[in-house]
Amino acid sequence: MRILFAGTPEIAVPSLEKLAGNFTVCGVLTNPDRVKGRGKKLLPPPVKTKALELGIPVLQFSTLKGDAREAVQELAPELLVVYAYGIIFGDKFLSLFPYGGLNVHPSLLPKYRGSSPLISAILAGDAETGVTVQKVAREMDTGDIVKQIVYPLSGTETTASLSEWAAEQGASLLFEAVTDMESGKLVSHPQKNEEATYCSKITKEDGRINWMENAGLIERKIRAFTPWPGSFTSFRDKKLNIITAYHGTAYKNSSESPGKVIGVDKMKGILVQTGSGVLGVTSLQLQSKKVLDWKTFINGTPQIIGSILGGSQ
Repeated sequence: MRILFAGTPEIAVPSLEKLAGNFTVCGVLTNPDRVKGRGKKLLPPPVKTKALELGIPVLQFSTLKGDAREAVQELAPELLVVYAYGIIFGDKFLSLFPYGGLNVHPSLLPKYRGSSPLISAILAGDAETGVTVQKVAREMDTGDIVKQIVYPLSGTETTASLSEWAAEQGASLLFEAVTDMESGKLVSHPQKNEEATYCSKITKEDGRINWMENAGLIERKIRAFTPWPGSFTSFRDKKLNIITAYHGTAYKNSSESPGKVIGVDKMKGILVQTGSGVLGVTSLQLQSKKVLDWKTFINGTPQIIGSILGGSQ
């Protein structure tokens, strides 16, 4: 079976490697190279880099119109396999694949259809998440489910750590699904659309901390927005990135204003009053400086105690 793999970010790389090592991947479809970083360099997507290492032809298009369909058709693919590609497939494009398509989505579908399922699971404080392999459908994340695995959450995960798990697990589930398809044993069942929930695209501004929110939600946002867009506030007109934080029940509300640094705790770090509860900041980074643990930061910047975070940038 000839497979066209469509994917872009790092989370999709293990799936490409797994498929290429066990099946015929005739081509890789990925997004165009983009300018990134302070140096404004044009950089290839991680999936493109891996495909070139594996000697697989790479196709890059901004849209999937006539020229893209012609290039794909020349590869004579039979099955489309997708993991975080980022572009919706139209009917004409999907008609190029006799066996249709399989898509990996890092959630327990029909929960969290959309572009930020792992982030959404952390933000909601869910007890579990998972990975689903579904058939590619015209409407995003609505296809019949063919494989699904549940992953219990401890409440300490970040999007970075969950992405690592979802990358490896997605590769394993895809291998099982394609193997079953080749042997004619693939079983699917429709999603319960009435149970569907949705998540939206995250923006850089979502990382700005609102100290009026409760400490538990802020702590979840810090984990959810790691590694991107990060969680940040301001201190004396400089951006202050909050890298890790702790939220417990030892500290209750006080009469202090939200955002005020009210002290330190030997176990929980720099204490910041929120709209409800106190957040302990354990590692942070002042603009243009290195990431520091809270003790080192306090030694160099003791004046943060008593200040109110979140003023103008």
